[in-house]
Amino acid sequence: MFATALVTAGLVICGLSLAELRTRSPQQLAQATQPLQSTPGAETKPSAPSDPVTTGTRPSNVPPEPARPDAEAQKAGAQPALPPAPAEKTAEPIRQK
Repeated sequence: MFATALVTAGLVICGLSLAELRTRSPQQLAQATQPLQSTPGAETKPSAPSDPVTTGTRPSNVPPEPARPDAEAQKAGAQPALPPAPAEKTAEPIRQK
């Protein structure tokens, strides 16, 4: 019953809003942004900076490194990039009754 009243109220509000929009002329509707106006002296200024020159390729002189070096690399002195993961917390086993 309460839900029916809420739906009915929503439909009434929607109908009233649509009726009001139809009675207004399109010139009275609000516009989100103001129309664009030219800036004084815009003809002499460049519109946008030029695009930077790129080769489109990735640098190849830096090889990717793993977050955790293998055991041989760690023995040689390589440090892991990430700290060790925390140990899982375990509880004592559930006892049978």
